Amino acid sequence: MKKLGFLTALLVFLVAGVCLAAGNDLLLEDFEISVSNGPEGTVDFGAGNGSIVTVTAASDIKNSGNQSLRVVYDAVPGGYIYVSRGSGLDAKNANWTIKPSDIKWEDYSAISFYVYGTDSKGKIAFDIKDNGGEIWRFITEDDFNGWKRVVCSFDKFVVRDDWQPQDADKNAQIDFPIKIFQFEPLSESKGTLYFDTVELVKK
Repeated sequence: MKKLGFLTALLVFLVAGVCLAAGNDLLLEDFEISVSNGPEGTVDFGAGNGSIVTVTAASDIKNSGNQSLRVVYDAVPGGYIYVSRGSGLDAKNANWTIKPSDIKWEDYSAISFYVYGTDSKGKIAFDIKDNGGEIWRFITEDDFNGWKRVVCSFDKFVVRDDWQPQDADKNAQIDFPIKIFQFEPLSESKGTLYFDTVELVKK
């Protein structure tokens, strides 16, 4: 009985340790949603000036959970693409699983996401919109095959200089809480990308 008690205590300790380790980062989005666009949509996405994008759920290629977000795109020079989740978007059901105002942002130093690459050499912009409406950008490259975690440190984001909303405060500092994140394959590139498991990274 003593041996059984020791093994039970050890198991509880190990499980608690795993839960503690797993709880260091905060899951913002796992895309376990019915993907739709428009005013009642769950993802705000679109393209213009010749670029094209289609966004759906994918159950065959996923990093975690039951599905990922599949983005089929053709990004042309002068065009634009956006695939967004967060609060205050035109798609009113595109909110994260947790409210931005409920997050202790001072506890986190970065935001990360998983992307399934095809070594296309295309560039991918990851944008965030802060509490003042200003948009910040981090750029990575599809120079790998399969899943990769991209960690975007807050101090590595730069103010987006090609476009800002008219009501942005434009104070050149990230004002927390962040309200929106957005993926944008940059021109000139074409293909399919999969995104999953967006998290805040603990300091």
